[in-house]
Amino acid sequence: MSATEQDLVEALARLDRLTDWERRPRGAMRVGLEPMLVLMERLGNPHQRFRSIHVAGTKGKGSVCALIEAGLLRAGLQVGRYASPHVEHITERVCILGQLADEAELAQALARTLDAHEAAKQVKTSADATTWFNVLTATAFVMFNDAGLDWAVVEAGLGGRLDSTNVVNAEVAVITNIELEHTEVLGASREAIAHEKVGILKAGAVLVTTLTPDDPAGRVLQSRADQLGCRILRTDLPPDATIEDSNAALAGLVLDHLGRQENTRTHIDNMREIPVGAWLLDSVTRAKARLPGRMERFDIIVPGDVEQTRQTVPVVLDGAHVPFNLEAVLRDLSFRSDLGSACVAIVALAVDKDAAGLLAVLSRHTAFVMFTTLPSAARSHLPANLHTLATSLGMASEVEPDLHRALERASRRAAEAGTWVLVTGSLYLVGALRDAVVPKASRQTVSRSS
Repeated sequence: MSATEQDLVEALARLDRLTDWERRPRGAMRVGLEPMLVLMERLGNPHQRFRSIHVAGTKGKGSVCALIEAGLLRAGLQVGRYASPHVEHITERVCILGQLADEAELAQALARTLDAHEAAKQVKTSADATTWFNVLTATAFVMFNDAGLDWAVVEAGLGGRLDSTNVVNAEVAVITNIELEHTEVLGASREAIAHEKVGILKAGAVLVTTLTPDDPAGRVLQSRADQLGCRILRTDLPPDATIEDSNAALAGLVLDHLGRQENTRTHIDNMREIPVGAWLLDSVTRAKARLPGRMERFDIIVPGDVEQTRQTVPVVLDGAHVPFNLEAVLRDLSFRSDLGSACVAIVALAVDKDAAGLLAVLSRHTAFVMFTTLPSAARSHLPANLHTLATSLGMASEVEPDLHRALERASRRAAEAGTWVLVTGSLYLVGALRDAVVPKASRQTVSRSS
C-alpha cells in the first residue's frame, strides 16, 4: 500500500467512527443543519467562495448534476461536482474539473475537516451530532475552495431543507421529481416530501423542475417560489420521454438560464463568444456525463454445458430502488433492440424501500428473480422474505445470499433462456457486483459452479 493509499485509509477510518445514516435504518435518523454550520465556520466557510447549483429530487438528481457539470466544463468553466452515494469508491463523490478526487488531496482535506470537527467538540457546540455525511460534505466544499472553482454542482443527499448540502446559497435549485421515498424522515405524502425538497430554494434564486402547477407536489413548489420571489422554469416533455431526455431537459434549462446571466461567462469557440446554453449538451457531452450504475450495459461470457462452448449474456446495471423509477428504467430498456423481453433480475433492497411496489413492477417485466443481500446486511431486506412476497405475486424466484454466486446463477439461467440480466434495487448492490461485470467486459467469464 502506497503512502497516499495509507493516508486515505487512515482518514476514512476516522470518518467511519461517525454515524453513517446511509448504512443504517433511517427511522431513527436525526436531521438538522446546526452541526454542519458549526463545521463550516470552523473551516472558514469555504462554501461561500464558489457559486453553486443545488439539485434535489427523488430520482435523477445525480445524472442531472453530471449533465450540468459536463455542459459547464465544455463551456470552459472551472467546475466541481458533489454526489452521493458512491458506487465503488469514495472518490466518486467529489469531482474537480471533470476528474474524480485525487486520493492524496481527499485524504488531506478529510483530515483537515475531521480535525475541525474534533476541535469543535471540545467546546459546547452542536458538533456532537456531526455525522459521516456532514464531514464528507464539508470536505468536498473545502476541496472546491482549495481548487479555486467558479461553480459547484451539488447533489442533495436526502430531502433538502435539512440536508447537509443545504448550507450552500445556490443561484439555481433543481427538483427533478417527487415520489414517495424515505417517508419515515421526509413525510408520508408527496406534498410533505415536496416541502422538504423545496427547502433548497433560496430567495431570488431560480427553480428548475419537471413538476407542473396542477400537480399536488408542484403546487407546494409554486407556493414556496412565490413566497421567496423565485421564478420557476419547467420542462415541456411528452409523457413518454425517456429518463435520459428528461434529465437532459432539466440540465438544458439550467444552462440556458445561466447563459442569460450577465455574470456568467460565455463559451469561447474559435475566438467567438457564445452564450452558455442547452446546445452544449450534444451526444458526445451527454455520453461523457453518464454515471456508473445507471442503465449501464455490458456483456459477460457464460460457459455452456458442452466443452468449449460459451454464450454472451447482456447485463444491465441500474440502482433503481423506487417503483416509479424502476418502471421507467424497464420501459426505456424495452426500446433497446439488443435486449430480449423478460429478463432475469438480481435484486437486493434496503429495509426502508417499498419491496411490494418494486416487486409488483418486476412481476410485469421479468422471467425470474434471484434475491440476494446487500453488502451492508443490517439494512438489507431478508432475501427469504422477498422470495415469499414474490411467490405471493406469482413470480418465479430463488434465494442466493452470496452476491457473486447470485450473478453466476442468474447469468447461467439467462443464457439458457436466451435473455439478459438486470442487477437492480440498490446502488450498493450494483457497486458490489460491478467489478465482476465491467472490467474487460468482452472477455469476462462467469464460472460454472453448481
